[in-house]
Amino acid sequence: MTLRPMLTPTRRRLRGSRLLQLAFVAALWQLGNAVARATGWPIPGAILGMLALLALLASGRVHDGALRKGANWLVGEMLLFFVPAVLAVLNHPELLGWLGLKIALLIVLSTVIVMGTTAGVVELGLRLAAPREHAHGTR
Repeated sequence: MTLRPMLTPTRRRLRGSRLLQLAFVAALWQLGNAVARATGWPIPGAILGMLALLALLASGRVHDGALRKGANWLVGEMLLFFVPAVLAVLNHPELLGWLGLKIALLIVLSTVIVMGTTAGVVELGLRLAAPREHAHGTR
């Protein structure tokens, strides 16, 4: 007996239920936490869980449609996840003055520098790879 006939109803239920999709993502998160604790790796469990999800999506074991409703809900309610951060800022009024402006400017400037550096490295890599592709006759 193969596993496929048993998985089909489960996949159908997962595709139709936002709650099951969220539970699946949370289970991967907890799995990542368990792996991080067991191995002692300095990588957050949430990152390991999302890498596991990426592997499942890339391998085709899980299709993006199976998690679409839950993901759309999470993105739609993203503001709720930032409310604690906003409350923390309100507890520190000094962040609403010059100090906050300096911090915001530093964040924007460092983001621009990182994005520019990344774009430059990618461009350089593409330019270095281009002569090799032409030499081998591939495009």
